Amino acid sequence: MTQDALAAGIQAAAHRQGLRSGTDRMRVRKWERGVEPSEESQGYITEALGLPADNVRSDDWPNWLPLTADGVVPLGPHSSVPALREALRTAMERRTFMTISGAALSALAADWAGGPATALAQARAGKPISDELVTFLETTTQHLAGLVTEERQHTATLLDAHLSTVTELLEHGRYAPALELRLHTLAASLSQTVAWHRFDLGRHTHASQYWIAGLHNAHAAGDHDMGAGLLSDLAYQAAWRRDHTTAASILNYALTRAQNPAARCLLQLRLARTLAARGKRSEQRPALRALAAAEKHLNDAGADRPAWCAWVSEADLAVDSGQALLDLGDTGRAHRLITEGERLLPSARDKTRGVFLAYRAASYLDLKEPEPAAAVATQSLLLARRTGAPRCMQLVDDLLPRFQPYQHAQGVPELLQLAAA
Repeated sequence: MTQDALAAGIQAAAHRQGLRSGTDRMRVRKWERGVEPSEESQGYITEALGLPADNVRSDDWPNWLPLTADGVVPLGPHSSVPALREALRTAMERRTFMTISGAALSALAADWAGGPATALAQARAGKPISDELVTFLETTTQHLAGLVTEERQHTATLLDAHLSTVTELLEHGRYAPALELRLHTLAASLSQTVAWHRFDLGRHTHASQYWIAGLHNAHAAGDHDMGAGLLSDLAYQAAWRRDHTTAASILNYALTRAQNPAARCLLQLRLARTLAARGKRSEQRPALRALAAAEKHLNDAGADRPAWCAWVSEADLAVDSGQALLDLGDTGRAHRLITEGERLLPSARDKTRGVFLAYRAASYLDLKEPEPAAAVATQSLLLARRTGAPRCMQLVDDLLPRFQPYQHAQGVPELLQLAAA
């Protein structure tokens, strides 16, 4: 939109309210150069851009404005802060009216896979940032992310504040290259953690924006394994929403740069899951090859793992392999693997245990065994409610129609009553 076109749109917005606006091209130019529009003018700007009126936060100009047409900030030498700003802006919206397309996400993954292999230089100006402050943010972030599952559900506001602080430091601070690298790494890690919070609550556009912001900052830090992990999370979300074409595309791009065996294990597991879920005979062999690759990478993985995939274990390999085999029709073997994986999972990962239990319930239903299915589905639902994970509750809700033919089986009426409560 040109300056003249925006000015005309603002004048028209004022006219529709029986008022006049003196906005012209020169005033728009002043706004672009840092002069803050009045609250009234910001309202007219919103209408001229076709945005919801409740987007306006006059005390946060211009951060409430969308930065892109499709929600995806392109990778570039100075894209890390704009991507963070876009995520923070999206999270402040009272309603989300835009969904990021699979094509836009696949294009972003392709740009990442084919981009420069070195860290991206950022401009450094403003007030000096101390090593002590960054160390404090790193330490407290690690502590918050390491809390037990039921406590982590209460940390969202603290993590949001940490990410906002890191964004301000990156944008307005002055720091040496080593400190800049740490700030980008911290921004990537925080973005990933916040994204999972949003994803668990079903806020998919918000989660996507935070994962995208994390990708920009991992790219700026030159951390390709972290970048691959963030793409893997976007792929997991796409698969969760049944967009397996996008998920497979993103994962294949992520695998081009991931190096750590634990990271490659997780990527291959997720690729196997999404290939199997597509239900095509032609995908059976690629899915089995991905499972075999995941097993090999896990065997090769040592103690030196990126923090974001340090948790990948034999339990994850067993359950995700079992779920893939379930989709491929190998029900008996799938049931054994899912049961074994759930048994191996440590108690500290109760949210994941809830997901695994839901998978096990599905495998029991495939075997037409409603009693054990009801028992583990009940456990899954109770764990999901205790840990505050609506996403996990949805897994059980999706199974409920399959229990309807077994309403007289032991445990089924109680499960249905619990789910309705």
